[in-house]
Amino acid sequence: MALQKNKIYRAEITGYTAEGASVARIEGIAVFIPGGAVGDQCDIKILKVKKNLAFGRIERIVVSSKHRIEPACPYAGKCGGCCFQHIVYEEELRAKAMKVTDALRRIGGIEGIFEGIIGAPEQEHYRNKAQYPVGQDENGAYIGFYRPHSHDIVKAADGCRITSQTANQIAAIVCDWMTEYAVPAYAEDSKEGLIRHIYVRTGASTGESQLCLVTARRGLPAKEALIERLTAAIPGLTSIVQNINRRTDNVILGDKTITLWGHPAMQDVLCGNVFQISPHAFYQVNHAQAEKLYQCALDFAALSGTENVVDLYCGAGTITLALAEKARHVTGIEVVAEAVQNAWDNAERNQIPNVKFICADAGQAAMMLAQQGEQPDVLVVDPPRKGLTTETIDAIAAMLPTRIVYVSCDPATLARDCKQLAGHGYQAARAKAFDMFPRTSHVETIVLLQRENS
Repeated sequence: MALQKNKIYRAEITGYTAEGASVARIEGIAVFIPGGAVGDQCDIKILKVKKNLAFGRIERIVVSSKHRIEPACPYAGKCGGCCFQHIVYEEELRAKAMKVTDALRRIGGIEGIFEGIIGAPEQEHYRNKAQYPVGQDENGAYIGFYRPHSHDIVKAADGCRITSQTANQIAAIVCDWMTEYAVPAYAEDSKEGLIRHIYVRTGASTGESQLCLVTARRGLPAKEALIERLTAAIPGLTSIVQNINRRTDNVILGDKTITLWGHPAMQDVLCGNVFQISPHAFYQVNHAQAEKLYQCALDFAALSGTENVVDLYCGAGTITLALAEKARHVTGIEVVAEAVQNAWDNAERNQIPNVKFICADAGQAAMMLAQQGEQPDVLVVDPPRKGLTTETIDAIAAMLPTRIVYVSCDPATLARDCKQLAGHGYQAARAKAFDMFPRTSHVETIVLLQRENS
């Protein structure tokens, strides 16, 4: 019998999707349900039925899973940030390890190389980067987070449980300032108002912090009052900047950034190197886990001091500089000009001479290097979630690196790319996962690929 929409069925939760929803099988069909835990026995209402799957919601938990806990966050299940607030951390790690191994096996045809997942020492207030959308009602300005699959803001009066407490404090000060001085929040529907996002970065090692106010236009009323309040309340604040974003899409940052007070960038220390980080520059959000991740990348690279290395998608040079301490020379490639300038400055600041940086699209730069006969011993890639293009993979293969160290934030695109690289003679030899993002569905993975007969 086919599943019926709006009917309630009793079933047990048996697994999780890659996006962090739970899964039950009802009448032989996989049903995806948010907020479940493996072992829950639930009454589930069917909301949508497709050919081979369905979607539902939990109406009542009849028997609770041994993995289920009361969420620490009052907004759990409402905002689209965290999906694992309701289960113990060990179960979250198990779900993420399964996500990686399933993707490698099902998409990449890779088995037997996974070496486990490294859990995070802290599951709360670990994020050094926070981007709060801003709303406004009759009581004034407020911050929050978007509901899943929408731009409706869930008010978060006391901030977020996974962002730094300093970031929550800065955001609250900005909201109070907006309310007192009648500084309007930007409204997406009417395209009116001023403040779009409150974007805060904090340095886990230095204690420094930066506020970036994302606005719809350049003018900023009562900015002296805001600067005075922030500098009095936040001792580690070193930078207040304004980013102007006139776009009407989902991109948070615009192209123009103005320094309102202090420095245009903030500093942090990662793997022993000092980094200046501007709002546009990529920097791992979990400092403690980033150091473990980069150490694993170095271990997989197996550098002896004689190798030439290419680092695609290098950002502000965080991995590049770590590699340079063990390699003969490293070339970093990054498309964001501001990040490349940060990378050059970071190399000079840390007195690391054996690096160079190219500002270019990763795929185009890889093709250029391949055409020039560049043949690195090791190639490191850390692409965005969409992974590598076919052209980039072809260019990487043309350079004939002995080893490829692939750092990925999406196991599915990682597995897809590993399968393509296997067609060029690169076999996946080792894989390890790192929980950079506790309480969310995301997981970071590193795979070592080795060229056959090398």
